[in-house]
Amino acid sequence: MEPSNTSVVSLTLGQYDIVYNSLSFTIAAMGAAFVFFLMARATVAYKFQRVTEVAALIVGIACYHYVRMFGSWTAAYTHTAGTNGYTPTGELFNEAYRYADWLLTVPLLLIELIAVLYITGNRRAGMVRNLVIAAVVMIVTGYPGEVATDTPTRLIWGTISTIPFVYILFVLWTEVGEAMKRETPEVASLLFGIRLLLLASWGVYPIAYLMPLFPIGAADALVFKQVGYSIADVVAKPLYGLMIYAIARLKTQQENAPAPDGASVPHDDTVASPGSKAI
Repeated sequence: MEPSNTSVVSLTLGQYDIVYNSLSFTIAAMGAAFVFFLMARATVAYKFQRVTEVAALIVGIACYHYVRMFGSWTAAYTHTAGTNGYTPTGELFNEAYRYADWLLTVPLLLIELIAVLYITGNRRAGMVRNLVIAAVVMIVTGYPGEVATDTPTRLIWGTISTIPFVYILFVLWTEVGEAMKRETPEVASLLFGIRLLLLASWGVYPIAYLMPLFPIGAADALVFKQVGYSIADVVAKPLYGLMIYAIARLKTQQENAPAPDGASVPHDDTVASPGSKAI
């Protein structure tokens, strides 16, 4: 992937700093989440530990790419002495880092959610395959529009990318809704929050993608797009991962909870009595 041409406009001090600080904040959020998910692994049941490992992998990958984007941003602009602004250095801001990150992390985000929905067997394998393929198509077809300099190209590739985007959201919305019916009220409430979080975070991406088409000026469009992507990534990765962890933690607590007083305990005839030898 080649660097995009998003750094060919001059920026005011405020515009430059907003993007600079949003990238810095996202690095901190991803790094902190990485440490948290690794430490949280021991607080969930064994069958959910893989979920926290995937969450840590997602934010770890994102942290690396945001460090690279931060370096690319600072290299793309220089402060103009005696002025209140920044001008391009000739080094293009590399938007490809963001798409490389999505290409790795979005499929993992989908796998992370499916892992706590208790979807098993061939149905789970088929769903993972279809969603991962859709995610790859969505990201790969979105990139040509992202780096396009003309409106028709951006709209054409954006429309193509929207098809798998809508498919993924539809499948996840439906599957989470089905899972809510078979879970406890506490878990169902968290799954409802996941649904809203998916709409809130994924809904920001197409808006940010279309920012260069709004009549707000190239500099403002660049700033809104980069800040929008950064906010969406923080919501869709660390915050989303925390919601998934909360579900895994709650299920762990429910499975380990003692039976209520007076509840009958199933009798297992295969359990050896004291002093006898189990067969």
